[in-house]
Amino acid sequence: MGIEQVRDYLKRWGREQDIIELEASTATVAEAAAALGVAPARIAKSISLKNGEGALLVIAAGDVKLDNRKYKDHFGVKAKMLSAAEAPEMIGHAVGGVCPFALPEAVAVFLDVSMKRFATVFPACGSANSAIELTLRELEEYSQSQGWIDVCKAADGP
Repeated sequence: MGIEQVRDYLKRWGREQDIIELEASTATVAEAAAALGVAPARIAKSISLKNGEGALLVIAAGDVKLDNRKYKDHFGVKAKMLSAAEAPEMIGHAVGGVCPFALPEAVAVFLDVSMKRFATVFPACGSANSAIELTLRELEEYSQSQGWIDVCKAADGP
């Protein structure tokens, strides 16, 4: 998959033309924030994790990291990230463009509460140089999220 599949996916909400394509890379939080001119925290990063034989995504603010204890308490298993080789196969998007849109049906999406401090956030759109600005309600709807969870912590501490 990729940006064209995401563009087609977002048509159902009339948002396909709102995808921002940039000359600069948006593959990392720092690159995306610099390219978009926003604080890194407002980048809605997609954390790709194993879920049994499948995968799930946790979408979180760009300035947090997964809290292994919270994750295990919530999901009942240790967090295991997908490798760069596994991501396209299991999520449908390559690392750097992983996003919560146009996913295989079996991939569940969860939204971390770390994003709730912002009116809008910027998730990727299936390529290493794309994003879209969405309200939290839009992100929840468009990602077909399973709901809000608390599985992250500040990157610089507890």
